[in-house]
Amino acid sequence: MSTPFDKLAGAIHRRGYHNHRLEGHSDEVSDGILADLLEVCGPLRADFERDTVGAWKNVPSPSDRERRIDLLIAERLPDGGPDLSTTRVGIENKSVATAHRNKTNRYDDLIKLLGAYQSSRPETVLVATVIVGTAMRYLNIPDGVRKHYEGDFQSDVLPRLSTGDESLWTQFRTSVSDNKAYQPAQTAAYFRDKIPTRPPGMTHVPGYDFVLIVPMHIDNVAPPYVDRQFESDVDHDGEYNRMVASVCRAYMARWHS
Repeated sequence: MSTPFDKLAGAIHRRGYHNHRLEGHSDEVSDGILADLLEVCGPLRADFERDTVGAWKNVPSPSDRERRIDLLIAERLPDGGPDLSTTRVGIENKSVATAHRNKTNRYDDLIKLLGAYQSSRPETVLVATVIVGTAMRYLNIPDGVRKHYEGDFQSDVLPRLSTGDESLWTQFRTSVSDNKAYQPAQTAAYFRDKIPTRPPGMTHVPGYDFVLIVPMHIDNVAPPYVDRQFESDVDHDGEYNRMVASVCRAYMARWHS
């Protein structure tokens, strides 16, 4: 099976390295999730075909214009833009590819976004996806190698990234971050346990309708991939399908019942 996160791995491979500041990586995931929702969810697809709703990326949340959401499905304003007061689905994509201590910052981001929607549009079907890096080492390109390399990065370094060139670890040892063996599982459990979720139909309860944990091996040296061997008791592809199905069920219950 292929999910939008496999496509993201391919996009990172083509670019050469992971950069968490690039919206393009999140956009790749958002586009893939939207395509899958439209394929499997008849009521949502029908609303798109009738132009009742549209989809937008990286738009402000309804009660906090400083806080943007990665993918939003809402009704349209007369000028064709999104009517933030009629948001139906919101999807936020986060990643903790390295420096697992930063998981608390991503958690805070998700909680603040949840508060913005719960106070203004609690019936919004709200989903969080969290990429958890499973690599034991990570070569920091944007803030390490690229910033300090004195030669021609584009010709000397970029073609070697994400190709399996192990000499990169030695050449740029000062830009290598090490992760502890327990940290990926700890980070996954942190988001599963701490991000509140809510049962279907309980829109008055503050919580995400689904939190999807996606393990990915990203180190900027080896080709990136979805780490389906991580957490052997979890069917990660099945979790993705369950997320898509849950969004569809909630959408039908809230706008087609």
